[in-house]
Amino acid sequence: MSDIYLVDDHAMMRDGLRAVLEGAGHHVVGESDHPTPALADLTRLTPAVLLLDLHLQQRSGLELLEQLHRRKLGTRTVMLTMSAQPRHVAEAMRLGACGYVLKGSPAREVLAAVDAVTSGRQYLGTSVTELAVTALVNDAPPGGIETLSAREQQVILFVVRGFTSVAIGEQLHLSPKTVESYRSRLMAKLGVGDVPALVRLAIREGLISADEH
Repeated sequence: MSDIYLVDDHAMMRDGLRAVLEGAGHHVVGESDHPTPALADLTRLTPAVLLLDLHLQQRSGLELLEQLHRRKLGTRTVMLTMSAQPRHVAEAMRLGACGYVLKGSPAREVLAAVDAVTSGRQYLGTSVTELAVTALVNDAPPGGIETLSAREQQVILFVVRGFTSVAIGEQLHLSPKTVESYRSRLMAKLGVGDVPALVRLAIREGLISADEH
């Protein structure tokens, strides 16, 4: 089981998360309601997973996420927030978040996100994936990502982050063969011949940061 750190400005939320996580066998090593002490704790404790809220009183959880990204700490972050703004999803993933879960989701989804990120994978619920795609399409230059179908846009999000066809299929409830078809089609539309070229295009269009590859 994993060592986990909680950052949320509501004590009741932290108490509820602690109960859920420790009930599942995880160990909550610390918690905070503010980015500054949280960064010091995370540097010292190096937990496997950080559950991070986006809105922290007058501060943003993205500030902390950016600091973790710059310092290249090994802690993997899951955003746990009320914000369903596509731009927030996109920015969190650009800054290195490994998961994004909306508050109000069942406890099992939080646990699934923790399990996924500790296994080296990313976790985006179906609704969150759609939010990320919305942000991607809105920010894309003409003739680029926006030429893809909605499903192709979902698939590219996972491909450029290193997901296998089997893993993508599990996330999107598709067969690996179907995922391969979508991947071949979207690469043809974008005029790229292999995954490295697709990654370079994704970096150029702001889907991922250069530090991720």
